[in-house]
Amino acid sequence: MTGHNSFKDPERNLNFKAHPWHGVSLGNDWPGIVNTYIEVVPSDTVKYELDKETGLLKIDRPQLYSSIYPTLYGMLPQTYCGPKVGNYCSRKSGYPDIRGDDDPLDICVMTEKIVPHGDILLQAKPIGGIRLLDDGEADDKILAVLVNDALYGHWADIGDFPTAVIKRLEHFFLTYKQMPGGPDQKCTIETIYSRAEAHEVIRLAHADYKNLFPGERQ
Repeated sequence: MTGHNSFKDPERNLNFKAHPWHGVSLGNDWPGIVNTYIEVVPSDTVKYELDKETGLLKIDRPQLYSSIYPTLYGMLPQTYCGPKVGNYCSRKSGYPDIRGDDDPLDICVMTEKIVPHGDILLQAKPIGGIRLLDDGEADDKILAVLVNDALYGHWADIGDFPTAVIKRLEHFFLTYKQMPGGPDQKCTIETIYSRAEAHEVIRLAHADYKNLFPGERQ
């Protein structure tokens, strides 16, 4: 009979949960298929967000209006929207001095299945993206489908997204930060882009991460 030692890895401590941002890789087949950490699901009435210091999921704010996330929503491990992402957004949008938003890269994942809660990992296939500017910062949203999803898994590029779904996502991201009586949010959507460009944004965000955290295991 083999003991528990057969499961031991000298580089891992099984007493602790991996940090979703630093302790999980993008996967073996990125950017075509990426490991994804889901923070928010469409049934949530508050916005959950990864606490970057602890790796725990925290409440960021309640959704004060009736809008809900149209898809699963989360972030890509070992990515960071820094100078490379910001410079790329500047070149593509024509606006000077755009900077990254200093957060991991966001991702929206389509699936036919009901996922009851966040704080989970899944594999997603990026097929496009939304170039969103939030008060002068690059806040890209990668658009993806759940790997092997029965309804959406065959989608391959942004043209497979129905126009109505794109419009729903655009409306959500232009309005979801609005607060009753608060200042207007300065969010604009510059374009919807293809799978090839989504892959490039992921590469740049991973490069920004490596520059910010050179000591982390890749």
